[in-house]
Amino acid sequence: MGAGRQTAIANPQNVLDLEFIDPSAYQSACVDAFVASQVARGFSQLTIDNGTGVLERFLALAGKPAWELEPEDIDSIMAALIERGVGTVTRRGYVGTFKSFFAFLEARHGAEIESRFGARLSDPLDIFHSGRHVGSDSPATRPPPTPARMDEFFTFLRHRMDGARKWTPAARDYALLRMLYHAGLRSAEAASLEIRDLHFDRGPFGKIHVRLGKAAKGSGPRPRWVPMLDDLSLILHWYLAEVRPRFKVPGPVLFCDEGGGQLNSGSIRNRLAHLCDEEGHPVHDRFSPHGLRHACATRNYERGIDLVAIQQMLGHWNVGTTMRYVTPSATFVEDAYRRAISTTLTNLKED
Repeated sequence: MGAGRQTAIANPQNVLDLEFIDPSAYQSACVDAFVASQVARGFSQLTIDNGTGVLERFLALAGKPAWELEPEDIDSIMAALIERGVGTVTRRGYVGTFKSFFAFLEARHGAEIESRFGARLSDPLDIFHSGRHVGSDSPATRPPPTPARMDEFFTFLRHRMDGARKWTPAARDYALLRMLYHAGLRSAEAASLEIRDLHFDRGPFGKIHVRLGKAAKGSGPRPRWVPMLDDLSLILHWYLAEVRPRFKVPGPVLFCDEGGGQLNSGSIRNRLAHLCDEEGHPVHDRFSPHGLRHACATRNYERGIDLVAIQQMLGHWNVGTTMRYVTPSATFVEDAYRRAISTTLTNLKED
């Protein structure tokens, strides 16, 4: 699909300029123009192809142009996806992708659509189509902890280790939570890791083999390789050399309980909640293991890592899911502007 789309967007207005036009041909040209706008914004080709495929499948199920859709038509599309066995998260991805396309139509082609087809654009998505993670201000969840907040939290954990009555589990918690933040693993995935899953010599940073990644609906576990970014390899080396051997019972489990057995995701969640309580911050400054996963996605996105790379790191089936994990900071635009100006000035000096 990628090559075909690249050809189509070379002149996305070639169809739009015709005096008389078939609605389906016009909509296809609008999709090409939408793709061109994503190219101009710097989206990767893989991200564009994934999103375009979702959009085209949604429009095919609609059976009519986007500007003719009513809320009841969206209900029918969602019912068709459910009948096909499409999971909740993926259905939200369909809704989010169509929402972006419809906003593009309103901004760029609303007047022309009304002139050509007599249809005034009215968004067919209403509050009854907005799941917990799809809304005007997506994501609708609490913003993830900022890098500054995480630095403060890990400083607290290091000081806590110094005076801990039981140093070994305190040190384990530190290494475990650092991994959740820097690698973006789910708590259940971290709990299932074994020592053999750490491959320090794989790739430039070392990698974690997540053998029991979260399964898609109807499938078995989906393994993936996650790089040890931000010196995570140093933390895990330290954990294996200084912490893991102090647990009384040796065994294959990486992050074990005091008896050498495997922690479960509930225990990890409870441990983090206890540590946040002990730290003494107000409720709105506390976070869950899932919040650490959101923080990982946001931090990597803000420093320029491609969404598809973050998608692969987090183990998402659809890049639309990854987009909902990213919550840029209040100064994201200003920071991006400063970086762009700095790069431009540097290039001018070199020239």
